[in-house]
Amino acid sequence: MNLGIIQGRLSEPVNGHIQEFPNDWRKEFDSLEECGLTHIEWLITKGTAKTNPAFDEDVSLVGLPISSLCADTLVDSRITNRNYLKEHLTPICESAIRNKIDTITIPLLEDSSVEEAPARHRFKDLIIEFANAYPNLKFSFECELSIEGLRDILKVSDNFYVTYDTGNITSYGIQHEKYVDAFHQRINNVHLKDRTYDAKTVYPDTGDTNFKSIFDKLASAGYSGPYTMQTARGETGHEINTAIEHKEILKGLYNAK
Repeated sequence: MNLGIIQGRLSEPVNGHIQEFPNDWRKEFDSLEECGLTHIEWLITKGTAKTNPAFDEDVSLVGLPISSLCADTLVDSRITNRNYLKEHLTPICESAIRNKIDTITIPLLEDSSVEEAPARHRFKDLIIEFANAYPNLKFSFECELSIEGLRDILKVSDNFYVTYDTGNITSYGIQHEKYVDAFHQRINNVHLKDRTYDAKTVYPDTGDTNFKSIFDKLASAGYSGPYTMQTARGETGHEINTAIEHKEILKGLYNAK
């Protein structure tokens, strides 16, 4: 099991935020081996939209175990605005090319939801320009979106993929089996998160997300890509212990498939 973690979960929360770029990002990579994890999904948030080290040409990320650049800064209602998307996504694409990272994760949820057809059509018209401009990058969408809505986006380009967030799909109300059947050929990352049906993120295997069934279905579909823990935060100051605990729970469920 190729199991990693979202950036920031190995550090104390920054200014009380559940998900924010950590103050000491290098320390998190040093902690990976201790935790028995393989990769980090790098975060670019609104708090670091201009100052993230990924944008510093004097900082090289080449060779670090980074699975993708996650563009959390795009969780904004202006995601369908050409100028906003160009301003925020272009430097992420340029950083990915410079640092030899082949995947950019784009969240289409909360403020950046494109569930409504007009917003989705505007987004498609804009995002295809990036797919054409950066043909060597994979754009992977983490969505709270119907199967039909996501299909509508994926058909635009062969560069488009799916980040399958198990918690999001649980709380959105889509059957996981149907989701994997629909997108297994385009899934290139799986966010492991447990949620209840009323959208509360909880410790792994305590909510309504049936990981055993999910792992069985992904295995039968031939999925061999990365899994990335985006699990509930534990006690502040005990992030390493929380990560190890969650890893053991999830690996146990995975190995029981």
